[in-house]
Amino acid sequence: MAETEKVALITGGGRGMGEAIARELHAEGYKLALMSPSESCEKLAAELGGVASRGVAEKAEDIEAIFDLTMKTYGRIDAVVNHTGHPPKGDLLDISDEDWTLGSDMMILSLVRMARLVTPVMLKQGKGAFVNITTFAAYEPSLVFPVSCTYRAAAGAFTKLYSDRYAADNIRMNCILPGFIDSLDHKPGTAEKVPMKRVGQVGEIAKTASFLLSDGAGYITGQNIRVDGGATRHV
Repeated sequence: MAETEKVALITGGGRGMGEAIARELHAEGYKLALMSPSESCEKLAAELGGVASRGVAEKAEDIEAIFDLTMKTYGRIDAVVNHTGHPPKGDLLDISDEDWTLGSDMMILSLVRMARLVTPVMLKQGKGAFVNITTFAAYEPSLVFPVSCTYRAAAGAFTKLYSDRYAADNIRMNCILPGFIDSLDHKPGTAEKVPMKRVGQVGEIAKTASFLLSDGAGYITGQNIRVDGGATRHV
């Protein structure tokens, strides 16, 4: 492929926010490589002229498979969107070691493993960008989501460490912290908790991701961008 063409690798890229991001980046001219646990990534890739590999972010071999497919197909990777499912919930001290380990694999080691594979490619190309989808509760923890809150906060720390390490190489990494988004069914009254009095749209997350991956965000790295309608109080 021509060096002027851009390639985006998206995990969790079959439905919801991942699908919306894939569609937005396709509209921006990106070639796509998608991963998700079901056939949804294959159907979307076929529609958008991309490639797909079924897999889950918590398995190293699945991350390696989508990376290998991307490089075999396109020979480059310009953008990565790390998007995962939801980890186990439960009362704080009732959560098993196995579920805590799953959360770590899903939300932290998935970022590390992807970065290990993709960073040498981006170094060779001279630039690249990552966006990690986390949660608005990463820095305002909720007992409703103890595993998610713990490891999403760690994802933000890793993002800052990575950005410090590779900023001078023109490789950027940022996090998007979505609030209540219409990719999920929310309880009645949820919108009233948000200053904007509505839940967000997957398209709004997609537009933010597209911007953070673009040259227009070329001086933005190591940041946690809340896209939550004002729901969080942290300033």
